[in-house]
Amino acid sequence: METRLLKKDGLGDALRRLAAAKRVLGPVKDGDNVVFGPVTGSQGPLLGFANTRNAPKNALFPHTETLVRYTRTPKGVEAVGEGDEPAETVLLVRPCDAQSFLLLDRVFDQPGCRDPYYVGHRERATVVALACPQPPYAACFCTSVGGEPVPGAPEGVDVLVTDLGEEVLAEFLTEKGAALLSFFEGPAAGAEAAARKEQVREAARAAIRSQVPASEVKPILQKNFDHPFWAGLHGKCLACGTCTYLCPTCHCFDISDEVKGDDGVRLRSWDSCMFPLFTKEASGHNPRSSQKERWRQRVMHKFRYIPENFDLIGCVGCGRCVLNCPVNLDIRKIVQDVSKI
Repeated sequence: METRLLKKDGLGDALRRLAAAKRVLGPVKDGDNVVFGPVTGSQGPLLGFANTRNAPKNALFPHTETLVRYTRTPKGVEAVGEGDEPAETVLLVRPCDAQSFLLLDRVFDQPGCRDPYYVGHRERATVVALACPQPPYAACFCTSVGGEPVPGAPEGVDVLVTDLGEEVLAEFLTEKGAALLSFFEGPAAGAEAAARKEQVREAARAAIRSQVPASEVKPILQKNFDHPFWAGLHGKCLACGTCTYLCPTCHCFDISDEVKGDDGVRLRSWDSCMFPLFTKEASGHNPRSSQKERWRQRVMHKFRYIPENFDLIGCVGCGRCVLNCPVNLDIRKIVQDVSKI
């Protein structure tokens, strides 16, 4: 593993050079918000940010994506083109969002069931994780769901960048990461830098105040599908979908066709289990006819079904849903309440 020790102001220079040479997505200013979007070489990414309002999953699992283009002929429907070619991209993300990619990998890149569109984006993406020496928000709870604000050598990350105070440690963990070495000018880091990183790591872990028993509720959920608890959970939910659209791990989608004349495209777009029409069948029957069933599904999916299927919790503790729910539904409190059933 290669390492570099940069002066703190040198990190911004390195990332600006990177953005001038490659397609880079990361934290950028958009009005009063910091969002995940294209980074320009002239301005560079915002490094003093908490976390982006939207999750980076759009880079690997686009909000709307063309799957195939087709045309109608006298002989029938013929495919005339595939979706857009995924671009080589560098993603500047927080550790919680890098952890979310591992779950998306399990969903879309299973043996014998590989989604070529997701896999294409993933193979062309280099993940640079910017560690969190201080938790971005009071709503953060990554340590409760298997994450860390300053991870050791995280799976799925190509370059890990850790703020050590006056200097920054860059660790190049994979071949993809090593390909970016030329953009990070500085000496190789030694044992002293590694020891300082461990100190920062311990302090960052201790600074996460929200503790949620996320790993303990699966057996409780297995036994309480019909518990009265679910009847009181959903009362103020607006079914707006904010929680699912901002979530880095939610991956429900719909497929639709748009046709003009003889030409058409087949599109995949995000969907939400919070929407009333999500499970409505062609017969008119809806197995989740009320927000009670939809909220039960959301909690069961993240904290029971995904752990059973993929051995990962379906939440990375980023806190976006907590901060942005218009009626203040808090997934941390929900999990706490489930643990007391």
